[in-house]
Amino acid sequence: MSDFTQQRHLVGARFLSETPLCHIYGVEHCGYSQDHYGRPRYPQIGRLMITDFTGPSCWTKVLEKTVRMDLISETGTMGASHGWAFTLRYGGIPHLVDDLNPGVSNSDGCEISLPDLVTLPHCQTKLVTSVAMSSSSPHDEDCILAVKFAGPQLSLIRPAQENKEWVNIKIEDPSFFSSRVMYSKRDKKFAMAASEGTHIGYWDLGENLEKPKAQEFCDVFTPELLKSEWERLDSCVTRVELVESRTTDEMFMVKRFTERNDFNDGRMEERRIWVFRQDSCSTWCFTENIGDLCIFLSNAEPFCLKASSHQKCKNSIYFIDKSERGIFILGDKCKTSNFNKFTAPYFIPPQSYLDANCSDGYHSP
Repeated sequence: MSDFTQQRHLVGARFLSETPLCHIYGVEHCGYSQDHYGRPRYPQIGRLMITDFTGPSCWTKVLEKTVRMDLISETGTMGASHGWAFTLRYGGIPHLVDDLNPGVSNSDGCEISLPDLVTLPHCQTKLVTSVAMSSSSPHDEDCILAVKFAGPQLSLIRPAQENKEWVNIKIEDPSFFSSRVMYSKRDKKFAMAASEGTHIGYWDLGENLEKPKAQEFCDVFTPELLKSEWERLDSCVTRVELVESRTTDEMFMVKRFTERNDFNDGRMEERRIWVFRQDSCSTWCFTENIGDLCIFLSNAEPFCLKASSHQKCKNSIYFIDKSERGIFILGDKCKTSNFNKFTAPYFIPPQSYLDANCSDGYHSP
């Protein structure tokens, strides 16, 4: 066995056993799948480009996995969580597929068929802002999948149940219409931040099913900026996301400012990223120091890791979208990024994150 072949074999084994922090950034088209006679058949397939994002060689391709090309189309992957993609297949039937899970081989792949989506009055189920799962596998008996559609509708389902059906919630507060949903392991609820970060809503399949528990966003201490900088930020597109640090039992609110660069084909670029830490039940304070932590933002559910455990920059935010990927150092207010067409912009957390808790006693300053 050659050194290269042995290295690829060992890397594949490590993915199956440890599942490191991974970065998915695109798909290379490689033809069609074949039937038993070697004849091409629909759909077209591509080679998913996955890298081990731990350590200095984080841009080295370490795993090749074939997926359907329609997974990365505009109506392909509508959202992702823990390597599972929510997609519409076979004429619009919703499915969960583990095509983005680097620990699963092509032959061992799995897909879970879900009931047809039910559109509530004055809602839509064609455009999804995000999805989140309450556990790392939809095969878990208690796992709940949340799908947030653009507009008022939030839909929940237990994928492992035999007679599964959607629980559809119509959100009356318009400030949540464009929000992204995440799952808080600490609070055991799905959570969303309002569009301007003014309050937080929590939903579950229990007491907060119809009417969410809301927290007022108060005591916000923003940085001192020149008037010109405030005016520039006011002209930006803002997005607010929640992310939980499972190792420190903390919740953060991330506010992203993106602006259009008229000198580069009008592409959208990250201008500034602010972080707020939840200091009490109703107090969120601006911070430039999240300690030995780093936050990962992509088209998948966001997550937070202990930086020193994964050889990443502490007190930083890693981000990727369809046109830009980079890192924002909070303390230095410094951004480093590059631009390209990223057809599959996802960060996938390691298994250690999925099982993490705050038992290690570490707390960020």
